[in-house]
Amino acid sequence: MKKFLFNQVFPVLLYGYIYILCFTIRENTKNKEREDYFLNLPGGYILTLWHSRIFYLFYHYRRRPDYYLLVSPSEDGDLLARVAGLMGYSVIRGSTFKSARAGARSLIKVLQKNQRIIVVADGSRGPRHKAQTGCLQLARATGAPVIPITYDAEHKIELSSWDRFVLPLPFTRCTMNFGQPIPVLRSADSATIQAKREEMEIALNQITADASLFS
Repeated sequence: MKKFLFNQVFPVLLYGYIYILCFTIRENTKNKEREDYFLNLPGGYILTLWHSRIFYLFYHYRRRPDYYLLVSPSEDGDLLARVAGLMGYSVIRGSTFKSARAGARSLIKVLQKNQRIIVVADGSRGPRHKAQTGCLQLARATGAPVIPITYDAEHKIELSSWDRFVLPLPFTRCTMNFGQPIPVLRSADSATIQAKREEMEIALNQITADASLFS
C-alpha cells in the first residue's frame, strides 16, 4: 500500500501542487532574445540549470515532449520521472556520466534526431553549484550548443537540502534568465572541456545572480 501511494498517488498530488502554485505566479523574463534564439533553433540543443532551480522551470517548459529530461536512477528520481511524465516531458533514466552510460548514449541519440534535452549542471547530489562535465561531453559528441537557464523568485523558501532548493511562494514574481549559448567543438580535448565547464559554471551563477535583482 505504501509503495502504491508513493508510486501512483503522490506523483499526481505533487503534479497538482506544482501546477496550481505556479499558475498563481507572475513571470518576468530577462534576456528574452536569448530564449527566443534557442526556441527557434531547428536542431538539437542542451538546456542546463542548477538543481535548486528545477521547480518553476519544470512548469515553464511543460507540455514539451520534444524536451528530454535526464533523471537519476534513484528513488527520488523515480518520483521526479513520474511527475515529469505528467508535466508532458520525455524522460531518460541515467546520470551525467558518473554512471549509467546507457542514459548518456540515449541522450546522444536524442540530440542526433534534432530533439532537445535538459540536464542539471550540478547533478542529483552536488556539490551545490559545481558544474559537472556531462552535458559538455554530450555537446562535444553531437555539436549541440549548451544553453544556461535559471530563475529566481521574489518571495521564496530555501529548503535545508544539499542544493538549498528554491520553492517559490504563491502569487510571487519569478524572473527567468538565460545565458549565451556555449558551443563545444567535436575536437575539444579534456583541457578545453574543463575550461568550458568553468565558463558554464560562471554563466549559471551570473544569470542566477542577475535574476535575483528583479529589475
